[in-house]
Amino acid sequence: MHMQKIAATKGNAAALANAGAIRDRIRLMRPAHWLKNVFVFAPLVFGKVLTDSSRVLLSLETFVAFCLVSSAVYIVNDIADRTADAEHPVKRLRPIASGRIGVRAAAVEAGVLLVASGLMVAMLPWQTALCISVYAALNAAYSFGLKHVVIVDVFIIAGGFMLRVLAGAKAVSVEASEWLMICTMFLALFLAIAKRRSELNHIGRGESRKVLDDYTPELVRLILNVSVMGAIVSYTLYTVSDHAHRFFNTNKLIYTVPFVMYGIFRYLYLDEKQQTAENPVSIVLRDPWLVATGLAWMVVSILIIYIAH
Repeated sequence: MHMQKIAATKGNAAALANAGAIRDRIRLMRPAHWLKNVFVFAPLVFGKVLTDSSRVLLSLETFVAFCLVSSAVYIVNDIADRTADAEHPVKRLRPIASGRIGVRAAAVEAGVLLVASGLMVAMLPWQTALCISVYAALNAAYSFGLKHVVIVDVFIIAGGFMLRVLAGAKAVSVEASEWLMICTMFLALFLAIAKRRSELNHIGRGESRKVLDDYTPELVRLILNVSVMGAIVSYTLYTVSDHAHRFFNTNKLIYTVPFVMYGIFRYLYLDEKQQTAENPVSIVLRDPWLVATGLAWMVVSILIIYIAH
């Protein structure tokens, strides 16, 4: 009986260890960050092809391809940052930095994800495949050097979001609106520079990005103000533009502007009030007001574009 208890205990310990290893493998992929890839659906909605099931499927395939390749990018970045992360009070708990997953095992996982994304990309238009390939290459350059170049670092992040929109447009064979691309750029710059501001405020409490030495609070504040103004103004001008009126056959898109303004201001409030230096995805998902605002903007936009002419 005693030996049976020992065997059962060992079995439970092994099961827990396996479960922990699986959780670490999933955590390494950062599935919460897949939320960023919803930008690929913007052309589907604003290109007025949401009711076309074949194009919806292409958008979903593009989304999955981006999820796979972005997870591979995060793993490569964690490998590159493992030494610095090990000295960070929070990031040291990441699977690679903590040593729970070795570099070789992590590299194999990244390779598997890249192969899987390649299989998905093979089913998509070549222009979409090119956008995803450029995204992967750009982020590899970011992980191994460009993340330390002031201003360039936030523009690479913004470029990643613009590539998502462009890939989504090419997947469903619609033209990516210049207005949509500009709005995306300003919004992505806003999110990236807001994170840098939080990190600056946490220097001495664990943040150790080399690029932070080149940012000053004044510079960050200036870029933040410009990007916020650019995002709101460009989106507002888009909703009242002749292009929008002709393409959507309505002038009611202006009613979505308050949702965009509130969402940006709410995000600014949380970033200013909490000063958590968290990733934008964490801030958005943890705040019910931001989630509700995003869903409301999406529903109202769809109703205006497809129903309430």
